[in-house]
Amino acid sequence: MKPISQPTSRTTRLALAAVVASLALATTACGGDKAAAGGAAPDAKPVTLTYWGWAKGAQATVDAFNKTHKDIHVRYSEIAGGPDGYSKITNAVKAGNAPDVAGIEYTQLPEFASQGLLEDLTERAGDTVKQKFPASIQDLVTFGGKTWAVPYDVAPQLYYYRTDLFQKYGIAVPKTWAEFKTAGEKLQQADKNVHIASWPDNDAVLLAALAWQGGGKWFSTEGDAWKVGINDAASQKVASYWQGLVDSGVVNSIPAGSEDETKARTSGTVASFLGASWSAGGMTVAMPKLSGKWGIAPLPTWDGKPASGGYGGTTYAVPKGSKHVKEAAEFSRWVTTDAAAVTARLSSLTSPSSALPANVEMRDVAAKAFKGGAYYAGFDVYKITGAQVDTIVPGWTFGPVQIATNTAITDAAAKGNLTQGLTAGQASAEKGIKERGLNLVK
Repeated sequence: MKPISQPTSRTTRLALAAVVASLALATTACGGDKAAAGGAAPDAKPVTLTYWGWAKGAQATVDAFNKTHKDIHVRYSEIAGGPDGYSKITNAVKAGNAPDVAGIEYTQLPEFASQGLLEDLTERAGDTVKQKFPASIQDLVTFGGKTWAVPYDVAPQLYYYRTDLFQKYGIAVPKTWAEFKTAGEKLQQADKNVHIASWPDNDAVLLAALAWQGGGKWFSTEGDAWKVGINDAASQKVASYWQGLVDSGVVNSIPAGSEDETKARTSGTVASFLGASWSAGGMTVAMPKLSGKWGIAPLPTWDGKPASGGYGGTTYAVPKGSKHVKEAAEFSRWVTTDAAAVTARLSSLTSPSSALPANVEMRDVAAKAFKGGAYYAGFDVYKITGAQVDTIVPGWTFGPVQIATNTAITDAAAKGNLTQGLTAGQASAEKGIKERGLNLVK
């Protein structure tokens, strides 16, 4: 399998030039990277690490690690995903009581690294990243010549649909967004209470992934300066399309991750949704009675040709101030590259994960370990998911102010519409880059 296509090497090199400027500021503010070489003197063994995250199967992974490691003990604390969780990590670093390991998505890693919120893992994990992960994945965790995290999974977008409802209403699985709209209109004509999908206006990451799929480039660089294109033509096309579906009632609006979202899918008032590789595991627990009724397909595209955006993907990073960088790096290495770790994470029955490992060697292990395969009768989750990795559109770069940008988009979209959200995100990103002392291309 070819490496994931996010972002291209040339795009990444340009982006890193701008990130280096951020890192220089962060190094000055935080007194350099001296602590990153190993942190403070190690405590008496065994060392206890604190790990914050939200990933499915995390506790099972920690339990497996603790059973096989005598010198390191990990305590896992579940935190919220998204902005609330990242704020918690940021505040903990600033207060001097950060965890030793934290889950950080690719979307947020450049911002955390450039603000000096992470330990430099080059010495402790740089070789692991170079040896165990494709070059394009390495680019997502290596900025300014330094390794800032160990990657875990890759998340191409997928399309999940109710096979029973599609059959009942005579709906074919859409291959294009035009077909998706037609299918939604057909459903509405048959039953006003049934929608082809719901739109989560609190999920700027989904909007970004769809813009990515459609050819948008929210952040790019020219030399050492950042260029913001959140409201570019491709992104406006995506936003207008989905806003039109909401306004016409073809899709309804339900917050992502809410009880209402699960209820709509369970009751059949929503017949499909846009997800990713990581969606499959949670569904087996959230909607057990729908076993055998969900199908998985590639995401519809604008022209019918295979294309996807990246929708998530998580790394293991060490927040600034950890006194156990060496041990934290060892845990991060084990949890991302050891078959026992992948098996433990994906074998959990109470909190099953369906993450697709970024480490290609671990994908067969993951496919064998995933216990939810029977839920998707007739659909091979890992075969379908793995095939989508190569469809991720190249050229996307995450920005240095992603958290505030996403918040601005979400807030504005909730008050107005998606196109207004893009405009607000554009303004917020430009303002944030300037406030950080970075160069901005107008």
